Amino acid sequence: MSKRMMQMLAVVVVVIALLGFVKFRQIQGAIAANKSFSQPPEAVTSMVTAASEWTGAIEAVGSVAPVQGVTLSADLPGVVDRIGFQSGARVRQGAALVVLDTRQERAQLAAAQAQRDLAKVTADRQHKLLEREVIAQADYDIVAAQFKQAEAAVLQFEASIGRKTIRAPFSGFAGIRQVNLGQYVNSGDPIVPLQSLDRVYVNFSVPQQQIADLHVGDGVTVAADSSSRQRLNGRITAINPVVDGATRNVQVQATVQNRGDVLRAGMYVSVAVSLGEHHAVIALPSSAINFAPYGNSVFIIENMKGPDGKSFKGVRQQFVKLGATQGDMVEITEGVKPGQEVVTSGVFKLRANAAVQVNNSVTPSASTHPHPDEN
Repeated sequence: MSKRMMQMLAVVVVVIALLGFVKFRQIQGAIAANKSFSQPPEAVTSMVTAASEWTGAIEAVGSVAPVQGVTLSADLPGVVDRIGFQSGARVRQGAALVVLDTRQERAQLAAAQAQRDLAKVTADRQHKLLEREVIAQADYDIVAAQFKQAEAAVLQFEASIGRKTIRAPFSGFAGIRQVNLGQYVNSGDPIVPLQSLDRVYVNFSVPQQQIADLHVGDGVTVAADSSSRQRLNGRITAINPVVDGATRNVQVQATVQNRGDVLRAGMYVSVAVSLGEHHAVIALPSSAINFAPYGNSVFIIENMKGPDGKSFKGVRQQFVKLGATQGDMVEITEGVKPGQEVVTSGVFKLRANAAVQVNNSVTPSASTHPHPDEN
C-alpha cells in the first residue's frame, strides 16, 4: 500500500514538473516576443520651421457703444395721440416720433392768448394816457407788468405743448417702440431707443505693459464675430489715464466708421491694433502646441535608433516658450530653431521617442488672418 502511494506521488511530482517547465518556456517566449515588439508608427503631419515677418500688433476683445445713443422718454404725462415712426426705421433729426394729446393745453393756451391780447390793449391805452399825464407812472407800471405776466403765461402753455411732442434729437435708427396708440404714459416712461450707427465707439482693454505702445491716432482693425469676413478700420481716439486696480488693464476707446451698419451697440468684436513694426519670428500652428499646466511643448521629428540598431523617424518632446498670437499661428520665442521639422497635428497621441509616419497629403489650415466659413 505504501509502495503504491509512493508511485502515485512520484507521478504527480513528474506531472507538476512537466507543467512548470512548459509554463516556464511559454513565459520565456512571451518575454522574447515582447522585447522584439515595436509600436507601429503614428500618422502625423509636419512642417519645417522658418523665420517669417510679422507686423507687431496688439489683439483684444472689445465691445461696441454708440457715439450717439439714447432712450427717449416722456417729458410730461399724457395719452399717446399719434405715433410717427416704425420700429427699426431710420429717422431724421427733429422728426416727431410720438405726440401726446394736447387738447387741454391748447384750450388753456387760447385763454392765455386772449388774456394777453386784452392786457396788451389795456397797456397801450394806459401808455397814451401816461404820455398826456392823465395817469400816474405807478398806475401804468402795474398794467405793463400784467401784460408781461400774460405773455409769460402764453409762453408757458406753448412750452408745455411742445414738450408733449417727442422729437428725434439726432438722425439714427429707432428701436422697438414701447408705447401704443391711446396709452397713458407717465413722466419719464421710455418711448423708444434711438441709436446713430454711422460711427461707433469700440471699447477694449490692454495690459498695462502694452500701453506704452499705443498712441491716440493709431489705426485699429475691427471684426465682428457674426461677419468675420468684413473688417472695419478706425483709429484710437482716447486712452484712459487710470489703470484698473483690479485687473491692471487700461481702457482704450477707438472710433470706427460703421460702413453698412455692420456693428450694433453691445456687440463683442475682435480688435487688432497695428504697431507698424516688422520683426522675424518662428511661428507654428496652434495645433502643434501641446498645452499643459507644467509647460507647453512641441514634438520635433528626428532620426533615431531602436534597440535593434535600426534607424527610424521618431519624435523628441521639446518644451517651448510662447509669444504673441496672430490668427491660427503662435510665436515661438524659445525652444525651436529654423529648419527643424515639427509635428503640426496628432500631438495628443504622441510620447517621447515614439515612431511617426509623416503624411502631409492633408494638413490643417493655419493663417495669421483666418476667415472661417459660416456653416
